[in-house]
Amino acid sequence: MAFAAQDYIDKLLIRKYSKEHTEKLDNLVMVDPEKMMETITDYANMSRNMLAMNQHLKDVCLKLKAQNTQYRKAATLEGAQ
Repeated sequence: MAFAAQDYIDKLLIRKYSKEHTEKLDNLVMVDPEKMMETITDYANMSRNMLAMNQHLKDVCLKLKAQNTQYRKAATLEGAQ
């Protein structure tokens, strides 16, 4: 593949990298896509379950605080009745 150099730096870069070759990576798959999708799904499910558990824990704590709250009658001012 040839590139048209725009300036002096481009010409130097083209000259430097013109002899470089890369391997065809189309046939090389480093990670199985099915395994990757399974892992992503597991991670998403775990995150969703942790979020639901956190919300449930907040609700339980709020209910416990509400049950243990002791309300007192405020003293009224005389003559304000």
